[in-house]
Amino acid sequence: EVQLVESGGGLVQAGGSLRLSCAASGFTFDDYAIGWFRQAPGKEREGVSCIKNSDGSTYYADSVKGRFTISTDNAKNTVYLQMNSLKPEDTAVYYCAAGAIVVVPYYGSEYDYWGQGTQVTVSS
Repeated sequence: EVQLVESGGGLVQAGGSLRLSCAASGFTFDDYAIGWFRQAPGKEREGVSCIKNSDGSTYYADSVKGRFTISTDNAKNTVYLQMNSLKPEDTAVYYCAAGAIVVVPYYGSEYDYWGQGTQVTVSS
């Protein structure tokens, strides 16, 4: 059974940091790209970051570039999203997703599996 389990969300003040984790199981982790998406109330889902485990390449949305860092621990089948200098506009439910063939990292349709999400709230 494929599982993606996010953790690490919470409430933080603007300027603070959080680290999200995405623990994966049930598929060959090294062969997949893992993406982070977010969705705020009343807004469309946004692709935030992605890492391709096959070659280590990464992608960041312009809105988070320089503040967020994605990394992977292949031994633990876990991907992390370190979020620094958080802003109120980063408030959203954050989801991780896994895709076997991901060409455009911010297209959610290219991902095969999704987690349940973790809430991130940044207060001003």
